[in-house]
Amino acid sequence: MFGCLVAGRLVQTDAVQVASDKFVFNLPDYENVNHVVVFMLGTVPFPAGMGGAVYFSFPDPVSGAPVWQLLGFITNEKPSVIFKISGLKAGEGGAHPFGVMAYVSPSMAQVGVSVETLDQLAQQIPVSSAAVSTVDTFMQFTQKMLDSLYNFASSFALSQAQMTPNPTETFIPSSCILKWLECEQLWYLLQSEATEEIAAHQRTSPQMGAF
Repeated sequence: MFGCLVAGRLVQTDAVQVASDKFVFNLPDYENVNHVVVFMLGTVPFPAGMGGAVYFSFPDPVSGAPVWQLLGFITNEKPSVIFKISGLKAGEGGAHPFGVMAYVSPSMAQVGVSVETLDQLAQQIPVSSAAVSTVDTFMQFTQKMLDSLYNFASSFALSQAQMTPNPTETFIPSSCILKWLECEQLWYLLQSEATEEIAAHQRTSPQMGAF
């Protein structure tokens, strides 16, 4: 139902279902991760009136227990979101719906998706530092166009049993569009991280003075 993407890594679709409405991805070596994309696979939509709250957790530096922070939300209308996790502060957790979970490796973070009603999601406030601010207006517009295309194409989906032979019609597997969407999301992710690295380099590099 869900996928998770980190720049330079394979797409993760192996979420562990810890409850009927709770899913968790393991994210190793999270110290080297700046952004993460969470998206719907397009195979199973949310039920009407439902969406997903996306959480990120990392081990507490003292106790080692998972510390959860709310990143944001995904819905049928917004099936993919890029989150910035490099700015999250360790130890500053909040309320979360995942209960008591086992301790994980010190270098292992987790991304959780909790299926909740849209009314419940509207009452929750994500951490502000998870918002991606380096993606410009054009990239935001393009991302919305990608989501719109996928949603529109998915509305015409048919199983092979439902298909009627038509020599004048060309059929494209929905998996092709999903793969293309994943590639575009990865490109946005790389662009965002490259922009941040350049900005950070400019802030830390000494200014050239006059000779």
